[in-house]
Amino acid sequence: MDTQQLIVAGLATFAVATLGIVFVEPLLTGAARGEKRQAALTETRAKRRQLEEAGARKKQISDTLKELESRKEAKKLTLEQRLEQAGLAWTKKTYVLFSLGAAVVFGLLLLLLTKQPILALGGLVVGGLGFPRWFLSHKAKKRQKQFLEEFPNAIDAIVRGIKSGLPLNDCFRLIAQEAKDPLKGEFRSVVEAQQLGVGIGDATLKIYERLPLSEVNFFAIVIQIQSKAGGNLGEILGNLSRVIRDRKKLRDKVGAMSSEAKSSATIIGALPFLVGGLVFMGSPDYISLLWTTKAGQVGLGACLTIMGVGILVMRNMINFDI
Repeated sequence: MDTQQLIVAGLATFAVATLGIVFVEPLLTGAARGEKRQAALTETRAKRRQLEEAGARKKQISDTLKELESRKEAKKLTLEQRLEQAGLAWTKKTYVLFSLGAAVVFGLLLLLLTKQPILALGGLVVGGLGFPRWFLSHKAKKRQKQFLEEFPNAIDAIVRGIKSGLPLNDCFRLIAQEAKDPLKGEFRSVVEAQQLGVGIGDATLKIYERLPLSEVNFFAIVIQIQSKAGGNLGEILGNLSRVIRDRKKLRDKVGAMSSEAKSSATIIGALPFLVGGLVFMGSPDYISLLWTTKAGQVGLGACLTIMGVGILVMRNMINFDI
């Protein structure tokens, strides 16, 4: 009797367990599947949100770049802008007086040397129009070179300041106080513009107007995009600093490799004038026929024209844009 009861109890337990498995297991499995589906949906939504944010950021960056490119469309520089690029605090009156003085000096020198009014008139044109423009271009290039010498160090200082927790405005202010000119003056203008309510991106773009360098353009674009779209500014500026230093190394290497060609071009270009000067010192009556006779003047003009073309060709052959 005890054995039969045990058998019946075991069978009953087995039946109850079987029914439990049959009816409860689908419920448990469905709940697990539901949780998996919910997790998958959540993950999908998160990925979709990330893609939408990335797409919106890319579109914002693209719109910013288009806006910057539209601002950079070719515009003829005014006299004030050329004076600003050269770093000269001249007015129009000062520039006109300088041009008149240069014209008088060039004209008088040619008149005294050649005693030919036509050549003296040419000296007036060169001194009044050509030399002042060349002077401004020379001063602007010299200023750009001085700026590039210190620019990577300034970017590194900004990167260190950002990593240490300083705001970007304070980093600019630090450079405006500690750097050398012209870097000091340019960053001071950015700080002063910010104090007047101009955004840091727009204020930085003004540097490119005064210093039209590709390195400055890269820097202005980075600051402009970061101010609108965000991003890791420290890492981006660190990469920009390395790129600028690499460009400088490449530029120096190209300059060293082309120094022989530049020396040869300088000697070839100066040789006719040196020979002419030596001949004039030894026999002035012999070489003076070049500017005292009609045929000599025509020949001298043709020689100078050909010489000028040759100098321009050699200059374009030995100059490399990087």
